Amino acid sequence: MDNQAEVREFLTSRRAKITPERAGLPSGSRRRVPGLRRSEVAALADVSVEYYAKLERGNLAGVSPAVLEAVARALQLDDAERAHLLNLAHAADGSDALTRPRRRTTRAWTPHRSLQWMLDAVTAGPAFVRNGRMDLLATNQLARAFYDDVYAAADNQANLARFNFLDPASRRFYPDWDEAADIAVAILRTEAGRNPHDKDLHDLVGELSTRSDAFRTRWGAHNVRHHGTGTKRFHHHAVGDLTLAYEGLEMTAEPGLTLTIYTAEPGSASEEGLRLLASWAATRGAGFRAEQRAD
Repeated sequence: MDNQAEVREFLTSRRAKITPERAGLPSGSRRRVPGLRRSEVAALADVSVEYYAKLERGNLAGVSPAVLEAVARALQLDDAERAHLLNLAHAADGSDALTRPRRRTTRAWTPHRSLQWMLDAVTAGPAFVRNGRMDLLATNQLARAFYDDVYAAADNQANLARFNFLDPASRRFYPDWDEAADIAVAILRTEAGRNPHDKDLHDLVGELSTRSDAFRTRWGAHNVRHHGTGTKRFHHHAVGDLTLAYEGLEMTAEPGLTLTIYTAEPGSASEEGLRLLASWAATRGAGFRAEQRAD
């Protein structure tokens, strides 16, 4: 991905989101651009207008951490946006090779035995490992059943973003489809800043941009996020509606990979739904093994 274009579009999009009132500046009249002017961001960051214009043209190479932090404060970037800006600066310096996650592909990586044991030990909720491209790399039995729609179509290639935007079943699985779509794109955009040389990611973004207007529009917004914890709603074809909390944990032993566990509130209908899902998964697994023995 073109680093200068990424920087230019990211900074421009963040500047457009900050109103003068939000920045503590007079709004004035005859404003021709949404958000702040370049001169206003420069003043807030305590740099010259010419220097900030250079940054917004995409020239982050050699910029000091202090200036990056000042720009982040001026643009009121959140933690994920600030990290994304730093990743873009590292890429501009050519130093990202030392800090980016090692490239992972679904073909080259398999979970070591102890990781799979750990996943299998989680029996009350779906647990899985994904990479920054949203490939499902390892699951426990409940997660495999939970994402049955994802695995049902070979074209999805066990990729959550591809499922989200290209598989009609995702509209049923995600009752809050727009929110799920926003999250998926923000995760991919964050990964693009952290790992700009990942060819598999380039190919995925190119495919989704070509085949999905909804993806292409969201990709152009340059939104990023840290996807760590929260609550989501789902509709599983076998057990119905589920409201689940999730926790995402970065894996120290496997840089670039995230372990996610979904759980339900104790005593809730969703907890009962997960029990039904576990029973459904076990029954289906027993049937599959019986078919194998018959063959």
